[in-house]
Amino acid sequence: AIPLTLPRVLIRNSAWFLIQREQKIHISFWRSLKIFLIGYFYGSITPGYLGQLMRILYLKEDTNEPYGKLFVNSFIEATVHTFSLYLMMFIGSLLVIDVFPMLPIGILLWILFIILFVLYFIKPERGEKIFTLLSKGIPERLKIHSYRFTSTFYKDFPRLRKLLLPLLLGLFTWIIIFTQEYLIVLALKLPIPYHYFLLLFPVANAAGFIPISFAGLGTREFTAVILFSTFFGIPGEKIFVVSLLGFIITDILTGFIGFLCSITDTTTKKQVLQS
Repeated sequence: AIPLTLPRVLIRNSAWFLIQREQKIHISFWRSLKIFLIGYFYGSITPGYLGQLMRILYLKEDTNEPYGKLFVNSFIEATVHTFSLYLMMFIGSLLVIDVFPMLPIGILLWILFIILFVLYFIKPERGEKIFTLLSKGIPERLKIHSYRFTSTFYKDFPRLRKLLLPLLLGLFTWIIIFTQEYLIVLALKLPIPYHYFLLLFPVANAAGFIPISFAGLGTREFTAVILFSTFFGIPGEKIFVVSLLGFIITDILTGFIGFLCSITDTTTKKQVLQS
């Protein structure tokens, strides 16, 4: 399972690199990979993977692009990557519609909400109207900083059609992730068909995005236990082991590589510490 980590991170960084190019953020592929891994490290130790936003500081140091633009870049990459997971979740929910009839509807409504959200905010005049409305509740002394941040959100905003390839690459990375975890299922000789695992485990994985524990630890395992013990009669402790070992292989190991990258990256340490 571990050797699949290399193609996984290379493919995901390729998706991010394409978005960077579309937004005219110019760094090399390998520098992008290093920053991605550093962000992955911070994401793996924070609730809801929010620590990934640390990569903005490294991009700022390398490109001197405005924070607002870099925030949007990171947000779009994460949204596109997560949206590909939601598509897998919807297909998986159809497999269990007899037991959880409301699950496909809930996932579909969430997908539609994301699509409508993106379509609304893709127009600068709409987004700026919302930002202006929200800024009314901000103290005057902070408004100037808020304006500097939000005023660059739409700088070099990517075209939607240019996000289709990153979306497809996102699907590939999720397939690799769940294949890595399925190899643990095979090692434990658990009677779970590959296609069921590939399409049901995304539901558990998405539960890990709920920001109540670092990197979703606990919520993901709890959801996985409910799903696979219900449909395959597998003891909860074995599913827990699969989910935990999968987390170690796909998150902790990758995060550790990112940690090593962070301690060897001397060009941005000062700015990160100051921030």
